[in-house]
Amino acid sequence: MAGEVSERRMRPARPGRMARVRQWWGRALGSEGHERTTVLLIAKGTLASTIAWVISYHLLHAQSPAFAPFSAVLIMQVTVYQSLLQSSRYVGAVVAGVAVQAALGFLVGPEVLTFALVAAVALTIGRWPALGSQGSQVATAAFFAFSTYVSATSTLDASTQLGQIILLVLIGCGVGVLVNVTVLPPLRYRSAEYGIRTLAHALCDLVSDIYPVLRAGGLDEESTGRWRSRAEQTGELVAQARTGLRMARESLHYNPRRLVRRGRPHTGFEGYAAVLEALERTLGQVAALTRSLDRWSADEDRHRHGDFLASYADFLEALSRITRVFADLDEDRLGDQAPELCQLADEAQDYRRRLAEEAERGELPLADPGRPYGVLVIEAARLMEEFQYTCDVLQHHVDR
Repeated sequence: MAGEVSERRMRPARPGRMARVRQWWGRALGSEGHERTTVLLIAKGTLASTIAWVISYHLLHAQSPAFAPFSAVLIMQVTVYQSLLQSSRYVGAVVAGVAVQAALGFLVGPEVLTFALVAAVALTIGRWPALGSQGSQVATAAFFAFSTYVSATSTLDASTQLGQIILLVLIGCGVGVLVNVTVLPPLRYRSAEYGIRTLAHALCDLVSDIYPVLRAGGLDEESTGRWRSRAEQTGELVAQARTGLRMARESLHYNPRRLVRRGRPHTGFEGYAAVLEALERTLGQVAALTRSLDRWSADEDRHRHGDFLASYADFLEALSRITRVFADLDEDRLGDQAPELCQLADEAQDYRRRLAEEAERGELPLADPGRPYGVLVIEAARLMEEFQYTCDVLQHHVDR
C-alpha cells in the first residue's frame, strides 16, 4: 500500500480543470486536510443557515429574517471553542449597536444628526479590544437598527423590531453553535504534529543539503548564500506551527468528541509545545551556522582543513537522521520514536566529540575572531544541546 501511494505521488498531475477538480474531491474524501475541512464547513454552514431561516421566517414570521442565517454562518468557526468565543463577541457587538441606536434614536429622533451620533458612538465602541474581530459588527448592527427605527410606524413597533433583531441574532448564533457541536465537531489534535513535521522537514532538507557539500569540500558562496537565505525564511513555518498547536488545543475545548479519546495520551500538548520551542531554537542555531559558513566560503584557508570539513559533515549527517524521525512524528508511535531519537542523539554526540577532537588535532585557529573555526565548533555544540534537549523532552513526555 505504501508503495502504491508513493508511486501515485511520483506521477505527474493530470492537466485540465476537471482533472484538478477530481483530485481536489479525492483529497477531500480520502483523508483529513484542508479540503475535507472546507467541505465540512460548507455543509455545516448550509445546514445551520437553513435551520435558522426556517425558524425566523416560517415560525416567527420576522420582518428581517435574514439576521438569523447570517449570524449562524458568521460564527461557524473551525473549532467549537472559536464558535463559542466569536458568538459571544458577536452577540455583544449587536446588543451594543442596537442599544446605541435605541438610546440616541428615541432621545433625539430620526434625524441626520442622530445617525451621525449613532455612527460615531458605534464606531468608538467597536474599537473595544474585548470584541476582537467582531468590533465592526457594532456599527453594522447600529445602522440596521437605525434603518428599522426610521421605517417603523410607531414607537412600539420600533421597539418590537429592535428587540427582534437581538432575538434573531441569538437564534442564529445558537443554531450555529449547536450544529458545530453536534455535527462532526472539528477535532484538530493532529495539527500540532503537522506543524512539527513541517518544521522538521525544512530542517532536515536544509541540513541534508549542507553536509554532502562539506564532505566534498566544495564550499562556495552561491551554496552558502542559498543555505543562509533558506534558514532565514523559516519564520513563517514557525508561525504556522504555532497556529497548528493553538488550533489543536482549542479543538479540545467544549468538544464532545474528546470524550471518546479518553484512552489516548498527550492531549495536553505540553510535550509538543516543548518540542516546537526546541525546534524553533534549533532552526535559529542552524541559521547562525549558515551565516558562519557563508562567511567562511570566502576564506581560501578552508581548503587546508579537509579533515575538519569531513568531521563536520559527519556530525550534520547524524543530526539529519534525528530530523527525519521528527519529520515523521506520530502520536500513535511516540513510544517507539522517542527511544529511537535518544539513540540517534547519543550517536550525534559521539560525532560532535570527534569534531572537537579533530579541531584540536588540526591545530585550527579557534581563538582567532577573524576566522570562523571557533564559531563553527561552538555552533556545533549549541546545535547538539538543542537536539539533545528536544529528544529528552519527548522521551520525558512519553514516560509520564
